[in-house]
Amino acid sequence: MSLLEIVVAAGDGGPVVALSGEADVTTVPELTAALAAQIADGVRHLTVDLSGLRFADSASVSVFISASHVLRSGGGTLVLCRPQPPVARMLRMLGVDQVIPVHGEAP
Repeated sequence: MSLLEIVVAAGDGGPVVALSGEADVTTVPELTAALAAQIADGVRHLTVDLSGLRFADSASVSVFISASHVLRSGGGTLVLCRPQPPVARMLRMLGVDQVIPVHGEAP
């Protein structure tokens, strides 16, 4: 059983990928596949809801940054929203919030 649960739902500005559990090096393939599937479907604006994510490591952050670059190169955006305090702190410490918008609430 995976430490990471991924659910995709329709949002106002495009799909919302909701993550629950823990995202680490062991779950990178699942996370990568979920975001890549949305991008392959032609999505230009993608929101990742982090409200259920208790932990994220640098490998999972790398997946977010890669997806953001791919979307941006096609004129799109990736937004991270509602991170729990430990995840928000890690995003700030790594400077992720300087390259990917991080919102307290879902846009």
